[in-house]
Amino acid sequence: MIVSFILHLVITAALLLVVAHLVKGVEVDNWGAAFVGALVLGLANAFVKPLMVLLTLPITVLTFGLFLLAINALVLQMVGALTPGVRIKGFGAALLGSLLLTVLNLAVEMLIGTDITMVVT
Repeated sequence: MIVSFILHLVITAALLLVVAHLVKGVEVDNWGAAFVGALVLGLANAFVKPLMVLLTLPITVLTFGLFLLAINALVLQMVGALTPGVRIKGFGAALLGSLLLTVLNLAVEMLIGTDITMVVT
C-alpha cells in the first residue's frame, strides 16, 4: 500500500513536470518541487475539492458540470500558491494545466491499469 502510494506520487510529480513543460504559465523548478506539489495536490483533491464541489453545487448543476473544470483550475492554482517551486501564472494556465493533467492521468491509468500495485510486484 505504501509502495503504490509513493508510486502514484512519483507518477503525478512526473506528470506535473510534463504539464509545466507543455503549458506556458505553469512552472515547476525541479523534481523535489514536483513531488511536494503532487503531495499537496493529492491532499487538496482529498479534502478541499469535495468541499468546493459541495458549496458550488447549484452553479455546477446549472452549467451541467462544466463548473467542475473551474474548480479543478482553482485547486491547481492553490497548489501553486502553497508549494514552493511551483508557480501557476493566471487562471487560463491553471485551466489548461488542469485539463492536461487530467488527460495525462487518465492515459497513465489506462496504460498501467487502476491497480498500481500490480506494476510494482
